[in-house]
Amino acid sequence: MSIAQLISPQQLAERPQSPGRVILDCRSSLDDLDYGQRSYAQGHIEGASYADQLNDLSGPIIKGVTGRHPLPDPQALIDRLRFWGVDNDSEIVLYDDGPGAYAARAWWLLAWLGKRDGVYLLDGGLKAWHAAGLPLSLDPPAHREGTFKGKPDETLVLTAQEVQKKLDRPDVTLIDARAPARFRGEVEPIDPVAGHIPGAQCAAFTDNLGPDGRFLPAAQLRERFAEILKGRAPEKLVAYCGSGVTACQNLFALCLAGYPLGRLYAGSWSEWINDPQRPVAKGE
Repeated sequence: MSIAQLISPQQLAERPQSPGRVILDCRSSLDDLDYGQRSYAQGHIEGASYADQLNDLSGPIIKGVTGRHPLPDPQALIDRLRFWGVDNDSEIVLYDDGPGAYAARAWWLLAWLGKRDGVYLLDGGLKAWHAAGLPLSLDPPAHREGTFKGKPDETLVLTAQEVQKKLDRPDVTLIDARAPARFRGEVEPIDPVAGHIPGAQCAAFTDNLGPDGRFLPAAQLRERFAEILKGRAPEKLVAYCGSGVTACQNLFALCLAGYPLGRLYAGSWSEWINDPQRPVAKGE
């Protein structure tokens, strides 16, 4: 079974309550750092805990060294997962507003720590939950300390130096999850340098979704990524984005399509451009 699994709002609402289930609200916004916590306080799926993108799912930013969302310290993340009630055999449901990017970051972090079964993304996120007419709650979740044990799988992560060594290798597929205009360097609303890593292909994460905001069927996703891979081994695919968040949605979609879990350049573009000696490309 693929490690990427979806659950619909109706399936979640109809599933009997279970003490082993953990629901994490991963809503966030790059433009409004308090958006997620504020939105959670205004209403969330019953039983959900809030997973903060900056404070829980990322590590400290070192100016001029790291990207905008460095990987968290593994033990700090494990401690936080235990605080949320996570055990190794827990069923975990992750959601954000809908595109799945922030929820997929949590999914990838769990996979990185070895939790690769029983983890679901709410398909369509809270937008789909609202569309189904399902209620929200203001109540905090019942606290239960979990017993999760994990260890980071460093084979899933590449450093900037490792990415740079692979730039001239024809067997490597490097995909950029950002919007086409940012990839081409025509606009850059967040980072100080526009463009992309040379040799990368634009694979906007939003193209994994249908008009309803839900993930495309697996067959369509497989067709999309087959066109990007062009016969190259999927095991050698590397995903990046602006800061290592939306790239995780591409990695999730790849797994939905039946491909193995690819690798993440976690520092991504916002780390890459810290070193002016690293090459930058623009255009297609």
